[in-house]
Amino acid sequence: MSTSPVIAKKPKVLRKGSRIAVIAPSSPAQEAECATGIAELQRIGYQVKAAQKQTPDSYFAAPTEQRLAQLLAALASNDVDALIAMRGGYGANYLLTSTLYSQLSEPKCLIGFSDLTSLQTYLWQCGGWVTNYGPMVAAGFNRGPNAPSGYDPESFSQAVSNTKSGWKISLQGESLAKGSAEGRVVGGCLTLLQTTLATPWEFDTTDSILLLEDRGMKAYQVDRALMHLKQTGKFDAVKGIILGDFPDTPAGATVGAAKAVPTIREVCQRVFSPLGIPVVYGSPVGHTERPMLTIPLGVHAKLNASGEGLLEILEPAVVD
Repeated sequence: MSTSPVIAKKPKVLRKGSRIAVIAPSSPAQEAECATGIAELQRIGYQVKAAQKQTPDSYFAAPTEQRLAQLLAALASNDVDALIAMRGGYGANYLLTSTLYSQLSEPKCLIGFSDLTSLQTYLWQCGGWVTNYGPMVAAGFNRGPNAPSGYDPESFSQAVSNTKSGWKISLQGESLAKGSAEGRVVGGCLTLLQTTLATPWEFDTTDSILLLEDRGMKAYQVDRALMHLKQTGKFDAVKGIILGDFPDTPAGATVGAAKAVPTIREVCQRVFSPLGIPVVYGSPVGHTERPMLTIPLGVHAKLNASGEGLLEILEPAVVD
């Protein structure tokens, strides 16, 4: 587990005409959804290199060796400025080894969420790579700007194009615990972060603004995951917390003789209230049915938990 402070390494800025390679490190996606997402990226000014067609292997987009080779080739290519995931699902953890980082060159802009949390956490903990937790080709861009299950164009543009100063993101949630705090933004998909525990790239939350989101979980499953993280000390040095809106929640289920089933919001309030830090719940980050925000991971930010919540990014996520 990494215990020394991580020094941030930022990718180069994306501008009109920048070349984005589509990668599939996890599960396969429908061709029509990919085509729609690529068309949207082209519409907003990027050149897009589609992922080479591969034969799915079970619930993976391709065998591990092919997915790894695709990732390494895109990172090494002089004709690629950024990488964006096709979709999430499962499988990115198969690409992570103790020797992977030694095969990488300078950081490039990496965009994605969900299963990409595994890769994003690895790159941050092993090399300090700043990445973007945001829309993917077939999970965000395919639905369009400001559309349900689509993406928020303003936060995306700022994350990949702003090199001069910080900016503010309205979190569009609810302040469960009011206040403000500064820290480095880390986090991602709750269950994927949990699986990094006891690995060499276990995620470090010291002095962080911690982002946690997921989908399709019952309240007790969220409760169990949060308590696991709490009991491992992951919340001890956190400065502030941003929570997603946890969509696709199954109908409530009792545990034992329990009668009153809490909501996920109530679970989060119970677990985080004793910490005495600002908490914003219900932000459209990652898995959401609203236009998805893009949140840079690895940069310093200020969380203002008041009203719908505001995240002030205090430094650019990309450089010239």
